[in-house]
Order: sequence, then structure tokens, then C-alpha cells
Amino acid sequence: MTRVKLGVLAGVVGFLAFVEFTSGFIQGYYTPMLSDIARHLDVPDADVNWLEGSQLMLSALVVPVLAKIGDMVGHKRILLWSTAITAIATLALPFANSFPLFLAAWTLQGVYVVWLPLEIALIWSRTAGRDGRSLLTARAAGMLVAALEAGAISGALIGGQLIDSFPIFGVLVIPGVLVALCFVVIAFGVTESPVQLGGKLDYVGLMLITFALLAFTGGLSLLRLLGVGSPLAWATVVLGVMLVIPFARWELRHPDPLIDVRLFRSPALAPVFVTAALFGMSVLGAQAPLSTFIRTDPEVAGFGLGIGGFLTSLVIGMYLIAMVAGALLYPLVARLTTPRNTLAGAALLVAIGYFMFVPFHTTYTHMIVNIMIAGLGSGALVAALPSAAAAGAPERLTGVATGLTNSTKTVGGAIASAIFGIALMHGVAGATGTADNAAAAAGGTAGSFTGYVIVWCVCGGSALIAAIALRFVVPQRAFQDRQPSPVA
Repeated sequence: MTRVKLGVLAGVVGFLAFVEFTSGFIQGYYTPMLSDIARHLDVPDADVNWLEGSQLMLSALVVPVLAKIGDMVGHKRILLWSTAITAIATLALPFANSFPLFLAAWTLQGVYVVWLPLEIALIWSRTAGRDGRSLLTARAAGMLVAALEAGAISGALIGGQLIDSFPIFGVLVIPGVLVALCFVVIAFGVTESPVQLGGKLDYVGLMLITFALLAFTGGLSLLRLLGVGSPLAWATVVLGVMLVIPFARWELRHPDPLIDVRLFRSPALAPVFVTAALFGMSVLGAQAPLSTFIRTDPEVAGFGLGIGGFLTSLVIGMYLIAMVAGALLYPLVARLTTPRNTLAGAALLVAIGYFMFVPFHTTYTHMIVNIMIAGLGSGALVAALPSAAAAGAPERLTGVATGLTNSTKTVGGAIASAIFGIALMHGVAGATGTADNAAAAAGGTAGSFTGYVIVWCVCGGSALIAAIALRFVVPQRAFQDRQPSPVA
């Protein structure tokens, strides 16, 4: 019966799958060439993490805002506008010849992360009144994530091949063309959500959370520039965190808040947000360090594999294939056990995969085996968390809840990217180990080996904490359809 109902959604899911294919293409395309981008912009490898960190922090800001507006005026409309912004930013990248300009365009490109939450909210709105709504949405989400990962695989393989053969300007043009085509597909192939809630945007709340995020990210940037011993940098970070308090108080009093902070206290949603934040540290923060580690020449730096862009893209491709498998297997395994246990097992796989990098990182086989183990768990988490948020949210806040899931994930990734950037720069500034000294002697472009070990431990540790919390703290019936309240 559920399969028949999924057939009703086949048309919109098909068009949205192309959107997610484009999203995946963007995410995978640049990864094998990050070292080449660093050389093109004349910056060290560690600065690549700041590209990711700035994009992730913008994403953390715009996702709840755009998701809220999507609930108000229609999810397709906001999906279309976000695609237009992404297309402009992506087409600007080839023309950005300095690091500040490239950073600005790259950051603005991060608006595309709102696509999946808007799509999940749109699908959820179309399944109203149907049995097994949560499972149906999870299956649709699995298909979208599979399309995303297929795009990421294609992007990684194509990007890795092209960067070895063509000038970087022409290579950077291709994603922008694909995003522009995606705009046309949305405009003519996707219909609007059946219900728009209306209302007004909470501009005061938007201003308060913007100041908080700017202070927090500014503090992280100062830590990189001034060092971890800087009182000014830490004071700015603390200020950013403290500014969340007046924002939360304002939102609690507002009749139609930008972010309903009560959702963070919901027993059904709090586990989703915590898991997303911990998971984001590995799935979003570790992409750049993995690529630059593989590209680092071991004869010069004392570590790394020293392989080209195409072979690097094969490692990324195997990781993404494992993510597709995890996304497609999640509904089946969750039905055989429980969603909670399935998510705990997925987080444990992520932890195992990254911890294995610590002793095993010297061969191409090590890289593929480790990253595929992590990828299998990552795919299940990527597919399950948005649909779990939709299932646990109030009917009028599905877009906001799925958007917050993505926001907490991107905040986790941004924090991890900042930590990783500082850790990798530390070895260049003043290394103590043999490999770190070799990296410093290599001209200041390679990261610190100690920094890479920190990356693997942070990713593995955050995933392990998520697995333990999911298994022993989260209620047994979490992440399942809400039961109807008894009527007297």
C-alpha cells in the first residue's frame, strides 16, 4: 500500500531528485581539487577549511530563515529563489582571483543547503492524511539522498579528472551551468506546497541571531589569526555564545518566532538536533582535510599519499557510494529493528571509520576501507534526520524543524572546520613532530600531521558520543510517527 502512495509522489520526487543531484554535484565536484584551489589562490592547505567553515556558518543562518519563509509563502518559491542565489555565486567563482573574493562567492554559494529541508517539507505536506506518513517521507528522503550522493559521485569523478587536464578557470565554470539548469527544472517541473501559513518574518529575531553568529564566527577567525592564546579571540567567541540568550528570550515571547526555541526542548526533536550537530562535525567538517591529506606528497611532508586529482576523486567516490547504500538501507533496517537503534548503529559506524584513520592511513587501501565504513553510517544519518524531524514536529512547523536539523548540522560542521583549520595551521607555524617539521619545511603549504590526527579523533569522538546518546538516552519510540492523542 505504501508503494502505491509513493507512486503518487513519483513526479515531484523525480524533479526534486534532479535538484539534489545538482546539490551533490556541487558538494563532490570541488573536493578533489581543493589543493589546486589553494595553490590558485596562493594560500596554504589549512585555509581551505575556512572556505568550508564560512559557508557552513552562513548556511546555519539562512536555513532556518528560508525554511520559515517557505512555511509562510510556499516551499517551491523559496527553493527557486535559493537556487537563483546559488547559481549567481557559483558562476562568480571562476572570476574570483583573490582569496577574499573567492571566499565571499563560496560563502554565498552555501545557500543551496536549504534545498533538502525545503524538499522534505514539500513532500511531507503532500502526504497529509496518509498511513505510514513518516516511513513514506523517509523513503522519499532516501531517494533524494541517493540522488544527492549520485551527483556527488559524478561531481567528484568529473572534477578529479578535469583538474588534472584543464585550466582551473574552465573547470570552475561547469557547476554554475548545472545550477542554472536546475533553476529551470524547479520553475517548470515542481508544483507549490498545497498549504501556505502566511504571517510576518521576525526581523528582530533575525537581527539577534545574525549578531550572535557573526560574533561567534569572528571569534573563530581571530583564533586562527591571533592564536589560541588570544584573550580577545576567546572573548569574542564567548560573546557570540552569550548573545544566543537574548535571542532565545525574544523568541519565547514572540507570537510567531523566527525559530521556535521550544522545539529544542521537545523530547521528539531534541535528540534529532543533538545528533545532527555531532554528526555535522564529521560529514561536513572532514571533507577538506581528507582531500588535502591524500594530495599531500609524502616525500616532501613525511605523510600523505601524494596522488593526483582523479585518484583522489575515486576515494571520495567510494565514500559517496557507501553513503548511497546507507541511505537506501536505512528504511529497511529501521523497519526490522527500530529507528533509534538503526541511527545508533549508523553513528557507531561513522566513529569506527574515522578512528581507524589513526593507525591506518599510509596506503590507498587504508583510505578506501576507512572512508567506506564511515560513509555507510553517514548515508543513513543524512537520509533519516530530516524525516525524523518532520515526524516529530508540529504540523505547522515541519519546514522549520527540518531546517533546524540542517542548521544544527552545519553549525557542528562549521565549528569542526574552525578547529581543524587551527589544528592544521599549528604544525605549519611551529611543529614538534618529525612529520610536522617536514610539512613546515615544505614551504608552509602542507598541513600539520598532528592536526590531521586531531581531525580524525574529533570526527570519531563526536560520532561515538552521538551513538551512545542514541542508544542509551533517547526514548525507545523516538523518531517514529506521533501517536494520536486520545479524545475524551
